[in-house]
Amino acid sequence: MLECREITKTYGRKTAVDHVSLQIQPGKIYAMLGPNGSGKTTLMKMAVGLVKPTSGGFYYNGQPVGQNSRREIAYMSTEPYFYSWMTVGDVGKYYKDFFEDFSEKKYEGLLKRMELTPDLKAKALSSGMMAKLKIAVTMARNARVYLLDEPLNGIDLLARDDIIASVIEAAEQDVSLVISSHLVDELERVADEAIFMKESRLVDVCGVEELRMTKGKSVVERYREIYGHGGEQTWEN
Repeated sequence: MLECREITKTYGRKTAVDHVSLQIQPGKIYAMLGPNGSGKTTLMKMAVGLVKPTSGGFYYNGQPVGQNSRREIAYMSTEPYFYSWMTVGDVGKYYKDFFEDFSEKKYEGLLKRMELTPDLKAKALSSGMMAKLKIAVTMARNARVYLLDEPLNGIDLLARDDIIASVIEAAEQDVSLVISSHLVDELERVADEAIFMKESRLVDVCGVEELRMTKGKSVVERYREIYGHGGEQTWEN
């Protein structure tokens, strides 16, 4: 289980994440929702140790995140992070050198599904093709937790369903998937839980099916309630 406890991150006078406590359970898909600047990316980066919290902590199976947890948590960032000289094939070799759980066979299968070939130059890829490459190389790891930051950016409407299906199929049973996106309706179809971030704080966490059954609302409707004009104040957990 991945858990953060009263975690806060500040940059000078700016607060990027403000006293957030959250538990990510195995076997569930989480949609992390919120506008730009709400703290989603910073929260994910702290979960993998790329950003150090100002206070509070992130824990994996009860232990502070660190070298051991990085072996089981796979993170896909929004930024391009491949060298300009790399081909798609080189990207796989690069990951294999860094991560013992990287599966070349799984990577090859994902590349075929994403319609990418190993000889393509990474720097020549379109934004949509780069998004597919980042998803393929991240999901080729046999991790226990996958954190995907805006994986659908640049991917056209017709390809999104196939990409989401590829992500879910690549993840084995009992793993956790946390996917951030502005495309709320796309994630609602597959998510078990919705996490709402607003102005650096956690606003709400709710089960997608429970939201429908008990309140008769969709995730899209809940999103409009929170982020629309006069939206709700921060949820205290």
